[in-house]
Amino acid sequence: MVAGAVFQTFWNSAYGYASSYGIDDIDLVYFDPDDLSKDTESEHHVRINRFYDGLGIAFDVKNEARVHLWYEERFGHPISAYASVESAIQTFPTTAGAVAVRPAGQRLEAYAPFGFDDLLNLVIRPNKRQITRQIYLDKVARWQSKWPRVEFLPWEDL
Repeated sequence: MVAGAVFQTFWNSAYGYASSYGIDDIDLVYFDPDDLSKDTESEHHVRINRFYDGLGIAFDVKNEARVHLWYEERFGHPISAYASVESAIQTFPTTAGAVAVRPAGQRLEAYAPFGFDDLLNLVIRPNKRQITRQIYLDKVARWQSKWPRVEFLPWEDL
């Protein structure tokens, strides 16, 4: 589980909101460079959503090994192929949102390439490694409407 479902759940806890407040879906990512087919990714998406159908929330399943195949069409500029899930997370749009959690035996394992300071301090800072100013501003506008007390740092200041 990565990005919004992690940091927005933390925001919800910090502000006393229901845990699912404002969360449109749960992003699940995997990395399979040997199968870049959209059909396989879609099959995983359908299977996982069918399995968790009773939860009332959708899962968005993405093979990070194939993001470079559709990124330009969606966001307006090409990117290089990722080498791993971790390399993909390092390009997520914000430092607080560049976080992943996965099961590791009886515990959870977290990956946060920029650390946890911004997440824990309720600060959104752009990660300019890949996104554009407009992508950041669009995300901020959407998030500010739901979590207005989070500190959103301006693109220009960083």
